[in-house]
Amino acid sequence: MSKIRIGMIGTGGISHLHGRQLSELAEVEIAALCDTSAANREKFAAKFGLAEVQHFTEYREMLNQVELDAVVICSPHTLHFQQATDVLNKGQHVLIEKPMTCSSGEAEQLIATAEKAGKVMQVSYQRHFQPEFLFIRDAIANGEIGRLTSITASLYQEWKQGTTGLWRQVPELSGGGMLMDSGSHIIDVLLWTTGLTPVEVKPNLHLQGAPVEIDSFTSIRFAEGAVAGLNIVGYAPCWHETYVFCGEDGGIFYDNGNITIRRLGQKPVVPELPKQRTNQDKSFIDAILGRHEVKVPGSFALKVVKFTEMIYQSSGYKPI
Repeated sequence: MSKIRIGMIGTGGISHLHGRQLSELAEVEIAALCDTSAANREKFAAKFGLAEVQHFTEYREMLNQVELDAVVICSPHTLHFQQATDVLNKGQHVLIEKPMTCSSGEAEQLIATAEKAGKVMQVSYQRHFQPEFLFIRDAIANGEIGRLTSITASLYQEWKQGTTGLWRQVPELSGGGMLMDSGSHIIDVLLWTTGLTPVEVKPNLHLQGAPVEIDSFTSIRFAEGAVAGLNIVGYAPCWHETYVFCGEDGGIFYDNGNITIRRLGQKPVVPELPKQRTNQDKSFIDAILGRHEVKVPGSFALKVVKFTEMIYQSSGYKPI
């Protein structure tokens, strides 16, 4: 079998994680790089031994000039929709970095385009492949802590300090601030692990002097009866990620990768987790090869987009 030829749109930052994971797969060949920055392309090529790979500054030229099977999109958020649309219309599979798009209307159009093209479209939410979050999702689904009553999901990050002067604080490229960016992962976990349906949000957003929102605190009510607090703090001294899932029969506490199960009057339990067996890139390739279904489909990513949109609209904040 010939290798799956991959094109990269965007070769900075997160693309290096994709580059490493793709380079570990015998079925894959990275065949072309596209980025407006020559320095980004050269750094990526040097890191992964891609001296002979073609470089482009305009992604449509790459799509037209190189025979590709699939494309990985790691560009600024507001560019995802058009780039993914063009990739799918060229008959190629696509893996899109989060968020899938910056509006639910665009997300719905993209899902329809992927269905019409008959191609794999996956969104790169890596926590779907991490044992900690798979454990949490399965434990909740299996009724280990009973019916969910409340959830708190929090992310603290030095996001404002680290993104000043970069595209992530340019609304026309980012589509929003910390909530749209790193916060998308936390919304993903909140919705995916619980399966709950948000019906009401009451947010408070703070720009902290930046062009986009930095900190946001949102209270949530779900159709199933649970309530939640979503805290996305971009003006913090470090990364810290926590979740508390409370149910009628116990709670699951997650703190920076460590999980504890607590039940009333009982000693805490620390579950033993298996090793991670796949990731967003391997699962994307396996889906292309028909080994399993798409693990993070557009239909799920749409829920994250809608929820993010819900928070922005309720707050009256318009990122773009």
